[in-house]
Amino acid sequence: MAKAPADCTSMTDIRQEIDRIDQALMALFGERWDYIGRAAEIKRGTGLKADIPARVEEVRSNVRALAATLGLQPDFYDTLWAALIRQAIEHEKDILGETAD
Repeated sequence: MAKAPADCTSMTDIRQEIDRIDQALMALFGERWDYIGRAAEIKRGTGLKADIPARVEEVRSNVRALAATLGLQPDFYDTLWAALIRQAIEHEKDILGETAD
């Protein structure tokens, strides 16, 4: 059972909760990756390129706004998402057979 931060009374509690969250995050990243692969398949059928700059900017803007709303650091999460997006684009390029820029 998940504990709220205020309910943690030891570092063991804190570490267990962080490990639980990390597992959940990795599962979500895995799910996100499945959608990236499917996006590449759809793009192949429609002639779209892996890198769509307007969509990249939209996703980064969404993440920055969400981070701010949650009281998190928008710059940090923008940097994190930029790395996720770069990796996703490279994965899509591999699937689509696009050559590296």
